[in-house]
Amino acid sequence: MTFVVTDACIKCKYMDCVEVCPVDCFYEGENMLVIDPDVCIDCGVCEPECPAEAIHPDTKSGLERWLELNAKFAKRWPNIVAKKPPPADAKAWDGVPDKYPEHFSEKPGSD
Repeated sequence: MTFVVTDACIKCKYMDCVEVCPVDCFYEGENMLVIDPDVCIDCGVCEPECPAEAIHPDTKSGLERWLELNAKFAKRWPNIVAKKPPPADAKAWDGVPDKYPEHFSEKPGSD
């Protein structure tokens, strides 16, 4: 089992999860984070820290594409180990359903 970040993170990117991760398994895209399933130790401390409720165990039904997306972009995007401020419009996007693929960016986050 691993944890995955879903489309609820898109354009919210709060990063509270990054601060609690003991193995630094988060990677930053332009408008969301992903978890590297090869690094995640399944501890689950990140899940309750996410204000957007975007993190779930991969055992939850229907998350197969999110596991694939997390694995793919964890190899492309930079690792993030410290919390940064969320986007200015994060609260406006929090809770908006079905943000993928229309609002998803494949671009890496800024260092």
